[in-house]
Amino acid sequence: YGLAPFRNPYRHCSKCQTFELCFLERGVLINIMKAVLQRVSSASVSLTATKALVSRIEKGICVLVGVGRGDTVEDVKWLCKKLLGVRLFCDSDGKPWTKSVVDISGEILLVSQFTLLHVLKGHKPDFHNAMSGEEARVLFDTLVKMLQSSYAADKVQVGAFGEYMSVSIENDGPVTLTLESPARTPVTATSPQPSCSGEAE
Repeated sequence: YGLAPFRNPYRHCSKCQTFELCFLERGVLINIMKAVLQRVSSASVSLTATKALVSRIEKGICVLVGVGRGDTVEDVKWLCKKLLGVRLFCDSDGKPWTKSVVDISGEILLVSQFTLLHVLKGHKPDFHNAMSGEEARVLFDTLVKMLQSSYAADKVQVGAFGEYMSVSIENDGPVTLTLESPARTPVTATSPQPSCSGEAE
C-alpha cells in the first residue's frame, strides 16, 4: 500500500536510561493521557500560599490528570467514559466492584497533574512528555465540561489549574487505579525536541 516499514522508536538510551526521551528525540509525540483514580471518602484542594479552600467533595472519586504532548479530544472522550463507568463501589448487598460513581450519585474531583508524564533521568524527573500549560488547560477544561454534561455539573469539582496546591485525599480502601488512554499512531512533532545525546541500544 505504499507505506514505509514501521520501526519501533522505543529504543533504550544508555545515557538517560529511558525509552520516552529517545522517542521524543525522533520528533514524535506520545499520544497517551494519564490519570490516577482514587476511591475516596472525601477529598479537597486548597491553595498552598493562602490556605484558601478551592473545592471539596465527599464520597466519590479523586482524579489526578496528566495531559501528554500528543493528546487530543479523543483521549478526553476515552477518559471521560472510563471515569463515569469504572465500577469501584459496592452495591446494596455489599458486593464489591459493582457500582460506578454515577450509580451511587458520588462526586468527582479533578486535579491537573503534569508530573504524571515524567520520565526519570537518573534520579531527576523530566517532564518533556507533558503538554504545555495553556494547551493542556484547554483539554483539561474540555474534560471537566464533558463530565459535567454527561453526569451532573454540581457533582464535578476541580482544583486550581497551574497553581501550587495542597490536595487532601481520604482514600477509601485504599483503592487506586492508573488509567492510560490507548496509544495511537505516533505523529510528527511540530517543534524542535530536546536530545539526550545518548547512544541507543
